[in-house]
Amino acid sequence: RECLSVHIGQAGVQIGDACWELYCLEHGIQPDGFILDSQHDHLENARTEHRSASLDTFFDETRAGKHVPRALFMDLEPTVI
Repeated sequence: RECLSVHIGQAGVQIGDACWELYCLEHGIQPDGFILDSQHDHLENARTEHRSASLDTFFDETRAGKHVPRALFMDLEPTVI
């Protein structure tokens, strides 16, 4: 299953930013989208048995191994985003 988070308005964007920061910390994903080495070894071992369902639910993995959040941030004021 896959989830898409939609964050609208200033409050939505601010809450979404905090949530995605937490998701990245929980899964060991760096700001550039790549998994930390210690987390990467752990995930590679887990993927040989089965894919990490929670990671795949919230992030899409590119061919280069970068994890991209499944999220949409919208606000009419460009300085908020």
